[in-house]
Order: sequence, then C-alpha cells, then structure tokens
Amino acid sequence: MSGRHGILKNTFIVGALTALSRVLGLVREMLQSRLVGAGVEQSAFTLAFAIPNMARKLFGEGALTAAFVPIFKSEVDVKASRLARAVMTTVLAMLVALVALSSGALEAVSFALSSREGADTGRISLTCNLVGTLLPYMVFICGAAFGMGVLNSLGRFKAAGFMPALLNICWISALATLFFFPSLSAAARVKWIARAILAAGAVQMAFMMVAMAKAGVSPRPLFSGWGGEKVRKVWRNIAIGALGAGAVQINYMLDQTLAQMASPWAAGVIGYAERLMDLPLGVIGVAFGTVLLPAFAGLFSKGDMDGARSALSSSLQSLLFAMFPAAAGLFVLAPEITSVIYEGRAFDAVATMRVSRAVAVYATGLGFFGFQKTLVPWFQAQGDLKTPLKVSTIAVVLNAALNIAAVALLPVEWRHAGLAASTVFCAAVSCGLLYAFAVRKNGSLGLGSVAKPILKMIFASAAMAFTVAYAKPFAARIPFGEAAGGVVPLVAMIFAGAVVYLAVFALLAPHAIRDCLPRRLRR
Repeated sequence: MSGRHGILKNTFIVGALTALSRVLGLVREMLQSRLVGAGVEQSAFTLAFAIPNMARKLFGEGALTAAFVPIFKSEVDVKASRLARAVMTTVLAMLVALVALSSGALEAVSFALSSREGADTGRISLTCNLVGTLLPYMVFICGAAFGMGVLNSLGRFKAAGFMPALLNICWISALATLFFFPSLSAAARVKWIARAILAAGAVQMAFMMVAMAKAGVSPRPLFSGWGGEKVRKVWRNIAIGALGAGAVQINYMLDQTLAQMASPWAAGVIGYAERLMDLPLGVIGVAFGTVLLPAFAGLFSKGDMDGARSALSSSLQSLLFAMFPAAAGLFVLAPEITSVIYEGRAFDAVATMRVSRAVAVYATGLGFFGFQKTLVPWFQAQGDLKTPLKVSTIAVVLNAALNIAAVALLPVEWRHAGLAASTVFCAAVSCGLLYAFAVRKNGSLGLGSVAKPILKMIFASAAMAFTVAYAKPFAARIPFGEAAGGVVPLVAMIFAGAVVYLAVFALLAPHAIRDCLPRRLRR
C-alpha cells in the first residue's frame, strides 16, 4: 500500500508501538518521581542523561538518519547493505573513540573535585559519576537508532517501533527493585538507575542488529569501502545535519544549564513536564516524522511533487487532529494529570504545582512541535540539510536570549515556566521560517486545502477546554474519586472532553473527520 493511505497505515503502526513505549515511560516516571522526587538528585540525573540523548539525536535519529535514508533508498540489495554496514562501522568507531576520550576527561574532573569542598561539590560530583556511567550508552543507543533508520527505510516499522520500549522495560524493572531497598539514598538510587539504562542500551542494540539481519542487512562491521562516493556523501550530509542537530542540542544543554541556575530543582521539574508532553508528541508527532522521511524520499526520487504535497497536507491534517485536543486537555488539566501521575512519597504538592505550570506552558506549543515533525523531513528527503540548519541556528540564538531573560527577570518559582515559554515561542518561529523556505524552494505546499479543517479543529478544541474547565467542580464530587487517587475524576473529564471535541468537529466537518483516520478505522 502506498501514498496517502500507506502513510496513515504505517503511522498508525508506529504510533501504536510508540504509544506502548510512552505508556511504559509514564509508568517509569510515576515510579521514579516517588522514589527519587524532584530535587537535586533528579536534576543531576536529568542533566547526565541528556548527554547520551544528545549523541542519539546527533548520530542516531537526527543527522545520521536524515543523511543516510535518502541515499540508502536510492540503492538496491547488496549495494544498500554494504553502504549501511560501512556507515554504521565508521559511526560506531568514532563514538567509541569519543567515549574513551570523554571518560578520560571526566576522570580528571572527578579527581579535581575530590579535593574541593563547597555546597555544590556534591551535586557536581554526583552528576560526573552519572555521566561516566551513561557515556557508553551513547554507543549502544546510536547503533540501535541507526538500525531503526535502516528498517524504517525498508518499510519494516514494527521492530523499529518496539525498540524504545525495551529501555522502559529495563528501567521499570530497576525501579521496581528499589522498592525492596527503602534505606537507599536518592543519590544511590539514581546511580542504580543509570547502570540499568546502560544495560538496557546493550539490549536495544542487540535487538536491532538481529532485526537488521532478518531484514537482509548484515550488521557485521565492514572495514572496506569507507572512502566510497556514497559513504562520503553520507558523511558530508551528516556534517551539515550535525551542525543543525548540534545547534538544537547545544540549545537543549543550555536550557539544562540555565535551569540549574534558575533553581536547584528546575532541571528535574522541566524533565518531568517534558515526559508528559512526550506522550502525545512522541506517539503522534514522532510517528509521522518517522514515516514521512522515507515516504518523502521515495516520492522525491520519482519526481512526484504532487504526491509529496498530498502526503504533507494529509499528514498535517491527521497530526493536528490529535495534537490540538491533546494540547487543550493538557493545558486545562495540567494540575490533575501531574498529581495523578507523579505525586506521592518523595514527590509532594509543591513539586506538582511546579511541574503543572511547565506542562500548561508546553501544551500551548504542541501544534508547533508537531508541525515541525512534518516540515523537517520535507527538506531532509530532498537532501537539503542546510535549510533546517539555518532555522535551527536562528532558533538557538533566539532561545538563548529569551532563556537568559527568563532566568534574570522572572521570580524563582516561575523561571522554569519562562524557559518552557521560550521553547514554545521558538518552535512557532521555526515553523514559520521552515514553511516560508519550503514555499520558496518548491512553490505552494498545497496546505490551503486543510486550512478550514484546522480552524474547525481549533474551535472544537476550545469548546472541549471550556467544557472540561466547567466540569472540574462536578468531577471532584464523583463518589470514591479521591480514594482512587484522583484517577476516576480525571478519566471522567478526559472522556467528556474527547466526546465534546469529536462531536463538535464532526458537526462542523463531517467529511474531514474521516480523512484524519487510517482506512481501517473508517469502517
């Protein structure tokens, strides 16, 4: 199945598997919030885990995938397999060398800290310890992410979609074990979690290597052909893409550093808020981004510009059909969702208030975050990695300025919300720039046809938000609602909101609602 229906079908498959991972991720966060809390230890862990994640986005799901997939799609059989092996071997060799050098530098920093005393020394020392544990995870997760790119290019989305769930399964198992050791300190707990993540990375990479072999692409290292034309082209594109992805990741690390400056707890709080945003964005946005890159690459390689425009417009309509109500629900129900998922034991009501503020702000940007997931592959599939680089660079400079202003000007309890608002604003600016550059490059993108349905989605989402806000006092009176930790009232409000959204949108656009669903769900 190809074209529009094929994209929606594959997106539904990837989305379902990603949903499994995100739900497991929420279970993981529920356990971690209760066992670690939202204090200094969680902030140190968040910062340490950001480093291998940065490498994953640079050399795994980011620049490498964008540079590799269009070229891989143009090759066939043996040549494609040799290209994949050569690129993967060079990338992993580079990462192993990088980990070795970074570990040596980290040992020097840790030695210097051992002779110091100060209020922040313990936090810095813990962060260095966690970074040292997690550094080798970069090699494992980048190898696994490369395998995902290969399988997605071959149209084998199931194994690639399930791979992220393996991390959460291992992570949850480690957290469950900690319940049997209540005397462990929060610092000891995050160290145990870091070791579990490292083991999970090895499992993930092994799983993807087996899946690649079954798909006919050998995962064995290849030490010849590194200087081939196609390999050199991949690396040239990686260099360009890495600059763009690197700008984004530098921006993310700057956010983390400024969050540490904003307050000792801010980085951990923002991390918890981002995990909640990951559920709709990861399930829907990432699913479309994953499927669209090889789909666009195939269409552009055939010169089918009309097909690419149709795929973009239909994908955007389906994506926003889910994003807008998710944004409205998260904005209105941020305190209730945060409380139900996180609050308990080490995570108190103050932490709930802080996280919910960030969630409400991030929710306003869900539509922009999703739109980016469809626009960036448009350029990548045409081998144009420079345009996303330009936009990323502009966003980095703007975000840095806004973040510094937020830390300097806002009250302590609102600085983290200011950092979140900066992220949302920069996402909106990036969408505008990407759209303008795409129109300049390819002419009309054909999005005029979805303008009216999108406006109707916004109206239906607003009606849903008002309904849920009005229903809050009534939901709180549901019998036994509090006894279940607030789950029953929350589920009732989510259900009521979904009914209102679907009813209003179906009334306003009875035909458009069918276009937002995979063919199987329209029957």
